[in-house]
Amino acid sequence: MRFHFSGTALVFSLFFLMARPAAASPPTIDIYGKLPGFEMAAISPSGDRVAIIGVADEARRLFVLDRNNEPLLVLPVGDYKLRGVNWAGEGHLLLETSYTVDLGMDFTAEQAELSSMTVVPLNDGPVWNVFHKSRTITGGVRGYYGAVEKQGRWYGYFGGITLEGNSRDGLHLGSTAPELYEVDIETGKFNRIARRLNSLEIHRRWLLDESGAVAATLDFSSRQGDWQIKTSDNRTIASGRTPLGNIGFVGLGSTPGTLVYWVADEETGDPYWIEQPLVGGQGREIAHGEQIGWQLTDRRSRRIIGHVVEGDVPVVRFYDPRREKVMAATRKAFPGKRVDLVDWNDAFDRLIVLTEGTGEPPTWWIVDIRGGSAKILGVSYTIKPEDVGPVRMVTYKAGDGLEMAGVLTLPPHREAKALPVVVFPHGGPASRDYPVFNWWAQAFASRGYAVFQPNFRGSTGLGTDFERAGHGEWGRKMQTDISDGLAELVRQGLVDPKRACIMGASYGGYAALAGVTLQQGLYRCAVSVAGVSDVKRMYATDVRESANNKTLVRSLKAEVGSGRDLDAVSPVRFAERADAPVLLVHGKDDTVVLYEQSVAMHRALQKAGKPVDLVTLKGEDHWLSRSETRLAMLKAAVEFVERHNPTAP
Repeated sequence: MRFHFSGTALVFSLFFLMARPAAASPPTIDIYGKLPGFEMAAISPSGDRVAIIGVADEARRLFVLDRNNEPLLVLPVGDYKLRGVNWAGEGHLLLETSYTVDLGMDFTAEQAELSSMTVVPLNDGPVWNVFHKSRTITGGVRGYYGAVEKQGRWYGYFGGITLEGNSRDGLHLGSTAPELYEVDIETGKFNRIARRLNSLEIHRRWLLDESGAVAATLDFSSRQGDWQIKTSDNRTIASGRTPLGNIGFVGLGSTPGTLVYWVADEETGDPYWIEQPLVGGQGREIAHGEQIGWQLTDRRSRRIIGHVVEGDVPVVRFYDPRREKVMAATRKAFPGKRVDLVDWNDAFDRLIVLTEGTGEPPTWWIVDIRGGSAKILGVSYTIKPEDVGPVRMVTYKAGDGLEMAGVLTLPPHREAKALPVVVFPHGGPASRDYPVFNWWAQAFASRGYAVFQPNFRGSTGLGTDFERAGHGEWGRKMQTDISDGLAELVRQGLVDPKRACIMGASYGGYAALAGVTLQQGLYRCAVSVAGVSDVKRMYATDVRESANNKTLVRSLKAEVGSGRDLDAVSPVRFAERADAPVLLVHGKDDTVVLYEQSVAMHRALQKAGKPVDLVTLKGEDHWLSRSETRLAMLKAAVEFVERHNPTAP
């Protein structure tokens, strides 16, 4: 199969093109720091309509285009924190958003990040939020379970917290466990289809079939880690124990009459996918180990149709030959590029893909299989190909011989020799970095820095043994893995060891602080964005806010440690050892790593007489979700690094 590439981008993509900088100057920091001009896209079940979140005329909007690229809807979305776009049939869009709320004195946390679902009709009907007008449901949307068409009408399935009591005596919050509701997407009317358990220790999840009925429930007890999967008629078809909570639904099985769940071996930690007959009996293993990434699901049948194989470049694998052939042809149409499948229509003949490669910012395409064409929808960042820093993997060995790798982004227009470098460890730490366009890394590369993103032990997607090797190694081997990667770049002559800074967010922010307190003599400056400074305080906060959830406690002890060991790896306890200037950046609405973590580090460094700056991002959360504050962070970070580690020797 061959694809014809349109010589002209779609009309819509022109909305995203901005005035380009002169060739002699690097792109402005604004291009990297603001939310991307093209954020997300989704295709309707028929493939006739595409929904896009992007920027036009300096305003962030939702666009819906038909097959002729004519806009059916243009709706401003402003500064809303959008998390996803979903179709419910051809006539309605569901926008997933989140928002930060202040909680009352009855709660263990001061703030919470709640989710909501906004329904956008494509006709002239009003935009509305699921559960917004309900007197009996609170706390926003607590989980989205997909949409189903029944007799020509579309219904969405959502978790919601039901208030207890009645209108006479008043309603009150009895439990924060959600119940399952079916919502008519046209009218907003809802119907409760599954109740919660009256237990603080047992957590229930649901798996729905293609008609929207509950096919099975998964009950997990946080006390010991016992779990049971039951059918709709309350028959137990699978059970076990996983103290760390490594159990969950994947979806309905590709074989009719089955479901698929995943569970991890408690000794090895390896994940397994088990296809379990709904009638009971022995399940069979269908996938195992580190190659499992995430599932691909048919939105009509709700069955698993494939999965993604993990790797530096994850690969989509479909179970049926036709989809696999289509995907192979799509990859072939973009030689030398990484091709990520974003969405597809029911017939699997119109796909949205995202491509990246050398000299290319993230580029979004609509691939028409029947027409044999691939046309550009838009680009995330309007940067000339020659201004995109090249990206590649660098392999190395840690001090104890463990093999690992990191992502290296090099500055364009400069020789890769004795460069100033920004070491940029990822957050999580249960995460990893891939060799792709990263807006933080590209921003610094455009200023002349090499940027190194090490996948230190404890990172995910590199095998269970590698992930478990990070347990108990905060501030220890996880930290030296980072500096060992820097040493490898020095050995290869790529960077100058005397011109290195370290920067990161969340756990990466912790690693940045540890790099100049628990370690010395490595970095000229450190930038911590929403970073942990006091590990013991983080531990206590997480336990308190979880209401002493036993599974969380066990996981924290396994991954981080406990007791006095946490003081030994807390940068705030070693502020007097800081040997480089520190910049702290933190959002006031952060519900993951509390703002107080940066305040405490700021106070400790000031008391120790160390150079430190604190930038407070008002109205910002843990994920830098707002364009203005995201840009403010990046500008502050670049200015700080350029001041303390200039690109000119």
